[in-house]
Amino acid sequence: MLRALVDRAKQGDGEAFDALARAVGDRCMAIACRILRDADLAEDAVQAALIVSWRELRTLRDPDRFEPWLHRILTNECYAASRRQRRWSADIRLLPSPEREEPGDFLTVNDRDQLERAFRRLTLEQRTVLVFHHYVGLQLTEVADRLGIPIGTVKSRLHHATTALRASLEADARTPSVSQERMA
Repeated sequence: MLRALVDRAKQGDGEAFDALARAVGDRCMAIACRILRDADLAEDAVQAALIVSWRELRTLRDPDRFEPWLHRILTNECYAASRRQRRWSADIRLLPSPEREEPGDFLTVNDRDQLERAFRRLTLEQRTVLVFHHYVGLQLTEVADRLGIPIGTVKSRLHHATTALRASLEADARTPSVSQERMA
């Protein structure tokens, strides 16, 4: 089905491209959110990637490779958005309070927050490789193909990202939290 839409869109059919964008848009948004860690930046990157893909669609040689081709454009747009975003901003989210708290819920939220902090400490390139390998589920050769980098670079980034995540999580585990310091 995607191939037929790509073929029609390559001929200039705007409705076919709209259907194509709807078919792949959610996955692109999920990838961009995980790479950039910011929903607004991710939306901008996805929109920019779709615009570029519409303009450059005629250059796509193999319609079956549309999604990997789009992912490479998306990755480049994520990198560009990150370069434009050079300031630190407060990322505060208001979470709904649960009706009743389960004893394990606090640990789950705490673990998620620690993982989020560790993930933010990674470089953009390391996060990108982790997202494509672990979230999208691509083999390392496919990651290299989608990002347009050598397989050795993918392996190196994945290794360094995993090592940095582990070190960051271990450092957070050794550091007493603010609430524990207040109790002491």
